[in-house]
This record gives sequence, structure tokens and C-alpha cells, in this order.
Amino acid sequence: MATRWGLCGAGKISHDFSVAMKTLPPGDHQIVAVAARSLERAREFAKKHSIPKAYGSYEELASDPEIDMVYLGVLHTEHWRLGLLVLHAGKNMLCEKPFAMNSREVGDLIAASKKSNVFLMEAIWSRCFPLHREVRRLLAEDAIGDVKLVKASFGSPQLHIPRSVEKELGGGALLDIGVYTLQFVLMVFNGERPESIHATGVLLNSGVDESMVVVMKFPRNRLAFCFFSITVSLPNDATISGTKGTIRVLGPMHCPTTLEVNGKATQYPLPEPSLPLNFTNSTGLRYEAEEVRQCLLKGLKESPRMPLSESALLTEVMDECRKQVGVVFNQDLQ
Repeated sequence: MATRWGLCGAGKISHDFSVAMKTLPPGDHQIVAVAARSLERAREFAKKHSIPKAYGSYEELASDPEIDMVYLGVLHTEHWRLGLLVLHAGKNMLCEKPFAMNSREVGDLIAASKKSNVFLMEAIWSRCFPLHREVRRLLAEDAIGDVKLVKASFGSPQLHIPRSVEKELGGGALLDIGVYTLQFVLMVFNGERPESIHATGVLLNSGVDESMVVVMKFPRNRLAFCFFSITVSLPNDATISGTKGTIRVLGPMHCPTTLEVNGKATQYPLPEPSLPLNFTNSTGLRYEAEEVRQCLLKGLKESPRMPLSESALLTEVMDECRKQVGVVFNQDLQ
């Protein structure tokens, strides 16, 4: 039986997700419905992607009995509200990153998934890329000895994009792209909690972070260094330095296709898209869709690649970074 998907949101990421799904066997994955705030928008999207059903409200999608899995691809300021709607309706959910605006909201989503006994995963798609599986294998086999330092950077000029700069839209470098560098560090250190976090950054006039540097110290004298910005271009890569060698994930580190181990590079090419994409390497969204399917087939309620405990820790780390730099969202005051 194919996993039957419903898309919550008809924006750019849902477009790319739909294109990525076309690279998977139709016998395994089918998008059966899409919902947007307006029926007209949903119908337009459905026509473009040959999706059978279009809904003008998210409530209709959440109550459709023919949907196995909901992909939540709306603005992250809406993740908590719409995520709870979907989970309370008893639906499995793959929620775009960042999971929600803060730890309180993430806690509510996790609790709702457990209460409804449904699958829930934060869509940190990076984790599902074949290249990242290889990184985890190399680390498990001690291929570069004891890891001492992890460095990750991501910078992309985005000041012209409203959702990147406006506080009401959950803007700032941290929640949009910094999250990828932090999750990479947590992946390398197996979801361990850092002993200390030191963040410094500069804010835009709107009160969100323009650029940030985060240094984390982990048990056994291991360090991580992340820097990210929505003002300037950065290398967008990641390096893991161990006592016996180095692993480099070449840019774009959040959706990578080139891995370098002690100077030797290996390519992990992506399938070609059938329609133009909005974001880099978006056919790689296929890997998280397949990860979800495999989890459902095994009866799992969360993914071992991005467990809920790690999503919770990732959010706690981001909360602490925002606190130190002085970024406060309305959601923090509730």
C-alpha cells in the first residue's frame, strides 16, 4: 500500500516537496490532498501537481480519512496551532523545520502526538540524505578517531525576503538557517546535551538576529563552533575534526552531495526535478518522505534519524541562543 500524503500549505516548500515525491515510486507514495487558506490557491496547486483533492481549510484536510501522513509546510509561526489541529485529529505528521517557535510549543506538539499515539517528526531533511548516513557510519566506526571539534557555517543574503526579517513571521538567521548548523553538531555528538552554550550576534531593527556565532562545549573536552547569517554568503559547509582525520561536508551542508574524508571526495548525486524548484537540491526531500514511510511500516511513532528528544534539545539550544542574543518573539511571552 502506498503512503497517502496530505499537504498542509501550498507554498514554495510544498511545491518542492511535491516535485521530490515524483522521483519516488508511485506505488510507495501518493499525494492525495492539499489544503491552503483559500480553496482557489489549493485548486491551482492541485492542478499543477495532479493532486486529486483540494481543500480551502486545514480542518478539512485534518479530518480526511484517506490521509495517512500530513506534511506541514506552512510558516513556522503556524506550526504549533496547525500541528495541534493535525495531531488532535489523530493524523501522523511530518512538520517542517523549525519544529515550532520555542520549547513550550515543541513540548505541546510532542505531548499531543503521544496522546493521539501517532507518528511525529521534525523535517530536518539533512538527516535523511545518504551522505549524512555515511557520516554517521564513519563516526560509529571511529574512522577519524576521537572527534574534538565540529565547525559548521551557513550564510545566505536574505534581507529582501519578508519572512526572513520580520519578527511577526518568525524571522532571523537562527530559526531559518542556523538550525541546520546546530542540528549537524547534535547529530555528530549523538544528541548529547552541551555543557555550555555561548552565543553572540547582531540584530536587525525588527529585533530578529541578522548574524550569530555559537560556541558549544560538550563533555570530554569537545567543542563546536557554528556561525550563520542572513546578510552575507558563507561557505555553507561543515567540518568534523578528529584525532585521526577529518570529515568535510561540502556546501550546501544542509542538503549535501559531496563528502570529503581525509581529502578524498565522494559524490552523492540527486535525481533531476520534473519542474523548476524554489530551493537548492530540493529533490532531496524524497529521502525524508521515504524515511517516514519506513518508520510507518515498522510501526514506529518517531524517527531514529531525528528523534523527538533531539528536536526538543535542538529547540532548547536555540531558545538559549536567542536569550543570550536578545531575540524575543511574541510566542515567548504567552
